[in-house]
Amino acid sequence: MRHLSLHVVGVGFDNKKGPTRRFEIEICKPGEPVELRPEPRNPADPNAIAVYSVRGIQIGYLRAERAPLIGSAMRKGVVNAIFQKSETWGATIRAHLDGTEPVLPDPADSRASDWPPPGSEDADWWPDEEWPD
Repeated sequence: MRHLSLHVVGVGFDNKKGPTRRFEIEICKPGEPVELRPEPRNPADPNAIAVYSVRGIQIGYLRAERAPLIGSAMRKGVVNAIFQKSETWGATIRAHLDGTEPVLPDPADSRASDWPPPGSEDADWWPDEEWPD
């Protein structure tokens, strides 16, 4: 069973039409569905996966480090995702890679966030499960 919280980045870029990504993130509600759309023709990254709100408005992209894993899971079966929360740098979504319906994680669960956060200087650091800071 694979349940992940994933960061949505690229929210500062404009959508071709409709509201801005940041505006759309601000009206998303925790628990509402989001759609993941692979973009194999994306010139910046053929593994890119765009994230769309329940209203069909793009809110950003999954981080490049996570896109290959999620894309592979999407090709093998059903990946379901929901909006988890707005962040200062973008948003976090919750995805279940096993076809089950995602649920919001307990906020105290250290796995409720993708890691490392965008812009982190130390990609190898991970929060300690026994002694959370």
